[in-house]
Amino acid sequence: MTDKMNNNDNDLIEKKIDSKNVFDGHLLHVRCDSVRLPNGNVTTREWVKHPGAAAVLPILPDGRVILVRQYRYPVQRVTLEIPAGKLDSPDENPLDCAKRELAEETGYHASDVEKILTLATTVGFSNEFIHIYTAKGLVPGKQHTDDDEFIHVAEVPLEKAYEMVQNGEIIDAKTIAAILWEFARR
Repeated sequence: MTDKMNNNDNDLIEKKIDSKNVFDGHLLHVRCDSVRLPNGNVTTREWVKHPGAAAVLPILPDGRVILVRQYRYPVQRVTLEIPAGKLDSPDENPLDCAKRELAEETGYHASDVEKILTLATTVGFSNEFIHIYTAKGLVPGKQHTDDDEFIHVAEVPLEKAYEMVQNGEIIDAKTIAAILWEFARR
């Protein structure tokens, strides 16, 4: 990701002094860095190293969007989201990841996929960037989720999805961003 820092912001930069692995998991890697603050003081920054991800808002010809319902353990509830998944490697093209997740989670394939934005998910403690796409020209197929994924597919009118964002039924940040983006384009 290109840093688009204003030259007047140099006095905000923290300099890494040391970095330690705290935890290395399958998905997440937790780091604890010692940093020198702009005023010369030293402190620590705990952060999560993430491989990045891609997500896709599938749009049917009649304007309905395809969302997925799944249980999210960290928030202890079923959520309604756009299909998404982590990049399998640092070199994986996010477009390829978005197409793969669309097929796995919904069974659909798309002839027209357009990137709409890149979202930094949680800048206070993670370096995750998620690349978000829209998908049109959808052709149904067979859902083939991972062994540890249990997903229901939902077709929702965009206007209804927008209302669900407004009333707090949809709480997932990437999904909110994609729905608001698409709603604003109409």
